[in-house]
Amino acid sequence: MRRVGAFLDTETTGLKGHDEIIEFALVLFRYDISRRKLRVIDRYHGLREPSCAIDPGAEAVHGISFDKVRGKRLKDRVVRRILGKADFLIAHNAVFDRRFVEKLYPETKGIRWYCSMNGIRWKEKGFASKGLQQLMADHGIETERGHRALDDVMGALELLAQRDEKKGRPYLSELLGVESDEVEQTKQGRLGRSLKITGILIVALILLSVCGALFGLS
Repeated sequence: MRRVGAFLDTETTGLKGHDEIIEFALVLFRYDISRRKLRVIDRYHGLREPSCAIDPGAEAVHGISFDKVRGKRLKDRVVRRILGKADFLIAHNAVFDRRFVEKLYPETKGIRWYCSMNGIRWKEKGFASKGLQQLMADHGIETERGHRALDDVMGALELLAQRDEKKGRPYLSELLGVESDEVEQTKQGRLGRSLKITGILIVALILLSVCGALFGLS
């Protein structure tokens, strides 16, 4: 069983309702549930000039000045093409990113969202913080730049691909609500198909043996 999702992240001019996206990253991936493997299949990253000023506090976090985004525009056609392939969307603190993304791309309202910050019980697992930068550090994940959209998305996907030490399954399976019995059912289905094929081959060999004996070919 495979599912296709997209992890996204935004950097904005600030935290208020009138603020806007100035950096956007979107990575499409395929997750093989039975094999518990994640593979990136497409990605997009772009900058965008806003119609409002960048709050100094926000700039201090992500380091994006107005000069860096002046004249920049997102490639909406590429973004929509990738979004159209996703069965679900993930963001770390989805409540924040969602309200900004839905303004630019209303079609995301019809896609299921997951939050990798609140959808996984990080503190119950022994982690002091559920913030992305700290979680990546706790798991030995290094990125070139913190609080930049594409770096954070790639780091977050690497985080979700890692396994919970106690449950032995990737964090992504927990986030998506994939229980161990569902994985087991998939494996049992494959085993059943293998046994069926093996049975057919055995019957065929027996028939050939019988035919050979009847016609003196054995």
